[in-house]
Amino acid sequence: MIHIAEEPSAGLGDRTKVLWEAIVGGDEYAAADAATAALDEGTDAETLLLEVIAPLQARVGREWAANRLTVAQEHTATAINERVIGTLAHHPAVRGATERHRGAPRGRVAVACIDGEWHALPARILAEVLRLHGWQVDYLGAQVPTPHLISHVHRTNPGVVALSSSIATRLPAAHAAITACQATGTPVMVGGAAYGPGGRYASLLGADAWAPDARAAAVRLAEGPLPQPPPVHQAVDDLPHLADQEYTHITRTAPALVRHVLAEMQARFPAMADYTDRQRRHTAEDIAHIVDFLGAALYVDDPDLFTGFAAWTAGILAARGVPAHSLLPAMDLLAEQLVDYPRAADLLSRARDAVRSPLPGGTPSGNAGDIAEGKAV
Repeated sequence: MIHIAEEPSAGLGDRTKVLWEAIVGGDEYAAADAATAALDEGTDAETLLLEVIAPLQARVGREWAANRLTVAQEHTATAINERVIGTLAHHPAVRGATERHRGAPRGRVAVACIDGEWHALPARILAEVLRLHGWQVDYLGAQVPTPHLISHVHRTNPGVVALSSSIATRLPAAHAAITACQATGTPVMVGGAAYGPGGRYASLLGADAWAPDARAAAVRLAEGPLPQPPPVHQAVDDLPHLADQEYTHITRTAPALVRHVLAEMQARFPAMADYTDRQRRHTAEDIAHIVDFLGAALYVDDPDLFTGFAAWTAGILAARGVPAHSLLPAMDLLAEQLVDYPRAADLLSRARDAVRSPLPGGTPSGNAGDIAEGKAV
């Protein structure tokens, strides 16, 4: 639930350079030393979190997308950033700032990632910023199943639940979590790349508030209580287009769709004849990503979500020497299987056009994350 600045703060250039070299080099101790030295020199923790660490994490993503970092390096860098944040949380300057509010916190906030959402760094940064602003924060971490989240809400009675998600395929799960929290009478604030540009899907899914970044979230919460959530309702009440059952059909038949496309691909894409078992396994995973994003776009009824994913994926593959047009046979085969589903057919048609004429720098709502390392569709 943070806005990622494009570049770190210019005033922290030296520390930023050292921190970058440490995280991409896998040196956790050097990274922690650089961050704590910045605090020792007077940099406030919120600035360090939002103007150094968050932009560096965004840079990690860009470097991975451009095939200049491996998946393993990206995971290592992310893990180091998470541990650096933990180190900062125990720095005397940060402990002192949070201890001042311990006796009389502004209120209690539960911060969690949606079920299936493993990108926890934005939620962790939000939790630390809210603590700095005087809130008692329960940080539940990545991938929190909704029943466990609701159990926590009943046990602790937070004033707000803040839900983070970075990848758009988790939007249906986000909707379920929002509705479940609201059924307890607890308002929900959401954030993260999954909710689209300007948070366009937040209100669509019935969230009580959306924040573009951690500072904005803290400001909104300081303004006063969020509105009380609506009475208990069903997903179709928020999204009447779900009544056409296209989303339900595609999600229920997703494994069969993936198997069919994979079985028929070699006839459409002869290069598959020379694929190794590993490449075939990755191809199946890539087809599954296409089906997942198709389902998410059907759920929110937004073609831009799917076309953005398709164009971005084409760019990811091209950076790894895999021709973008290798996506087209899979989409053609899916379209043949879904000819009786007009919204899905339209999305696939638009996506094929996006792959043929990709926009430079396009990104999906969220990071597919696993379509890399020579994996071709």
